[in-house]
Formats: sequence, C-alpha cells, structure tokens
Amino acid sequence: MASDRMLQFVERDQQYPGKRSPEERARDFREIAERYAAPDADAQAARCSQCGVPYCAVHCPLHNHIPDWLRLTAEGRLREAYELSNATSTMPEICGRICPQDRLCEGNCVIEFSGHGAVTIGSVEKYITDTAWAEGWVEPARVGPATGQSVGIVGAGPAGLTAAEHLRAAGHEVHVYDRHDRAGGLLTYGIPGFKLEKDVVMRRIERLVEAGIHFHLGFEVGRDATLDVLRRRHDAMLIATGVYKAREIAVPGNEAEGVIAALDYLIASNRKGFGDAVPAFDDGRLDAKGRHVVVVGGGDTAMDCVRTAVRQGAKSVKCLYRRDRDNMPGSQREVANAEEEGVEFVWLSAPERFTADKRVKQVAVAGMRLGAPDASGRHSPEADPGRSFDLPADMVIKALGFDPEDLPQLFGAPELSVTRWGTLRVDHQTMMTSLPGVFAAGDIVRGASLVVWGIRDGTDVADQMSKWLKAKAKDERKAA
Repeated sequence: MASDRMLQFVERDQQYPGKRSPEERARDFREIAERYAAPDADAQAARCSQCGVPYCAVHCPLHNHIPDWLRLTAEGRLREAYELSNATSTMPEICGRICPQDRLCEGNCVIEFSGHGAVTIGSVEKYITDTAWAEGWVEPARVGPATGQSVGIVGAGPAGLTAAEHLRAAGHEVHVYDRHDRAGGLLTYGIPGFKLEKDVVMRRIERLVEAGIHFHLGFEVGRDATLDVLRRRHDAMLIATGVYKAREIAVPGNEAEGVIAALDYLIASNRKGFGDAVPAFDDGRLDAKGRHVVVVGGGDTAMDCVRTAVRQGAKSVKCLYRRDRDNMPGSQREVANAEEEGVEFVWLSAPERFTADKRVKQVAVAGMRLGAPDASGRHSPEADPGRSFDLPADMVIKALGFDPEDLPQLFGAPELSVTRWGTLRVDHQTMMTSLPGVFAAGDIVRGASLVVWGIRDGTDVADQMSKWLKAKAKDERKAA
C-alpha cells in the first residue's frame, strides 16, 4: 500500500532545482543547478503515483527501483532510499546528473502522460546520493574472500569501473589499464564540469583504489604490452575501451588549421580544469576565447562543445545540424540550456566547405530539408537547392560521433574478431569475444551509447566473468 505521503502530483507542481542565471553559469564550469533542499526533494518525490507498472523502472537500463526509493525519500527515510538506489547502480549520483532522463525514466513517467509533468527522478537521485556522501553513508567497496584469480580490465570508463567493482566484490584481484593519466574515461575527460563536476568522479575512483583495485594509468595496450602479454598475466581479461575515433566530415578544407575534433577540444578543456599544462590550449589552438565558433553535430557531444565554448569566452557560438530540432539525437534539455547561454542553432544545415587562409575563416553552408523516412523511421536529410549561405568561423569543432578504433591492430591481436562496424564481436550470452577468457562490454560492443548502458554492461559482464572464472578454477583443480 502506498504511503499517505504519495500521490501528490495533482496538488504539487513539477519543480526542478533552480538553475543559476545564464550570465553567472557562463563564467565558470560549475554545475548549473544546485541540489534540492530536503523539503523540496521530499515534496517532489511525493508526486510519484506509485503506479502498478512502473514504466520509469522498465525504461531504465539498470531497472532501478525508482518508485520505491521515491517513496522512502518522501517518508524521510533517506538512508534507506540511498541503499536501495545504490543496490542497482555503481554510480547513482553520476546517472542522476548526466542520464537523459527526458528520454528514459522521466520521459516514460505515468503522470507525464497524464499531463501533470514527470516526477523529477534524476534530481532526486542526485540529492539522495550526494546526501549519502555528505553524511558518510557511502560504505567502502565490498571485497570478497580471495579467489586467487586475477582479472585485467582495459579501459577505466563506466563499464570497466563497474565491472572492476563487482569483480573485486567477488574476491578477484583486479587490475585496470587505461591510456589516460586519470581513470574515469569520458566521465573524467569527455563530459564538462558544468554537467558533472570532477570531484564527483574522483571520489568514486578513490573508493575503488581503497578496495585494492590496481590502476595502471598512462598504459596503452599495444605500446606498453600486447593483449597476449596481458592474457598471460591474468586469468581473464575484459576489454571496455569505449569508442574514441572521431567521425570525419568529408568536405574541402577539413584539414585546415582551426578545424578540430570534439574530443580533443573537450579533453583539453577538462585538463585545464584539473590545472594541467595543456600546450595546445595555452597557445590558442584548442581555446575558443575571442573566436567565432561553429560546432557541427546534433548530439550530446555537440551540446558539450557549444556550452564549453561559451564558458571560454567565444565571440559567437553556432551549432549546425542537418535535421530539425524535433529530430536531433541530443537531449532537448541540453539544447534549452545552450540557448539560454547564448548559443544559436542553425537547423537544417550542413557544412559544404571550410574556407581558410592559414586558418579557417568561413564555413559555406548548404541548406537541408527532410526527405523520406529511413529504416529507423527518421526522416533522411537531403540538400535543399534553394538555400545556401556563409558563416564566419575561426574555430570549427567536428562533433559527429565516434567509431571504434582498430583494436585487433592496435592491441597486436589479429585473431580478435570484429563486426562490420568495427565493434568487438561477442557471444551475447557469455559476453566473451573470439578469444577464450577475453570478454568485452560497453561501447566497444554496442557502439557509442549512454553511460547508464555502460554501467549495465559492466554489471552483466562481471557476472559472466565470475561464472567463467569459477568454472576455470574447478577445471584446474580437477587437472591437478
């Protein structure tokens, strides 16, 4: 039976935590909204209808127990709410900040369908876990009885970190290898601080270090050791590298100075936030200050780039996208945030040519229109012969998504099988690759996706790896 505190969605309006003014937030990389105060969080959680079929949980990749921890929050049982939230997610406060709730849990909230405005699930989730950290309720990562088996994980992003936590809880020795000098993957270097402040990520990683997980940073498989060497070092391997190869724009002038890849730009900005020396930023190559910036793309990475450029003091920031607003892949909330901060969106447009002297100075833009739907049901963009125009630009950021790197060649492992898209081929029941004892999870299997799917994949692959390791140990005992 639902608590008497619940079902308040008729009397109480939907209310998100207040955002700082666009002028204030454009001056720094702090998150744009503070977390709820306790009475507001309780009141918003109490709007949940406690419906019989919780579509919010159904559409969450982790199947979080959302109505249950909303009820506990409304009743003031916050520690229990945190424990329930933490039971299905290794990073609830991170998901609360960066998940596209408008497309997942909140977008499928029953009271949203009834016209009352969805429960603010993500903001409540952030509030619950931030409170847990502040109150000392977050316990050390669990370490199971030692199995004597060792696991190597390539990639310290969401999938790799989640798998590492679960495998350590199963009692395995865990080693994580990552090419960067800090763990976290795109959580650390790809997502700007105004969406995810870096201390939130670092405290999660410190918790794993304290549990005895070994991080080998600045380590590149293929350069520092081949995959085969790592396989001999460990009883099982997990490849969770993500996808990092930027998609290119095949137009004249693509190689001009000032035409840069989105990830290079975002990594430089995040490094500066850590206080690192970044020569390509310091000499102006990756700094938007004083520049006319054009970002090409319509996904969340493009939104990160335009909003970063605003904070770096760009003269103007425009975003070109070949479809219209209703058909863009990025979060509509992020588009609204960007517009508030002064970004101009140029819908139904695509670059035709980048004009440069020594440095890019102009983008020739072709107008687009929406044609017939493609296989996915989205309308395919096609050239609109009646529209073309030029935009001034002395920095162009390419944010068209990411493809997998050539891991068989990169890792010195030609026998590692890939799909026609370049992702790793796995048995979808066991999550094992073509190499015995080598598993794969996250974006390197499914293609560029969401952090929450990385967490789900990391959870699932840890379970499969533990089963395989248990069987391996049994076979070795029999052989002995």
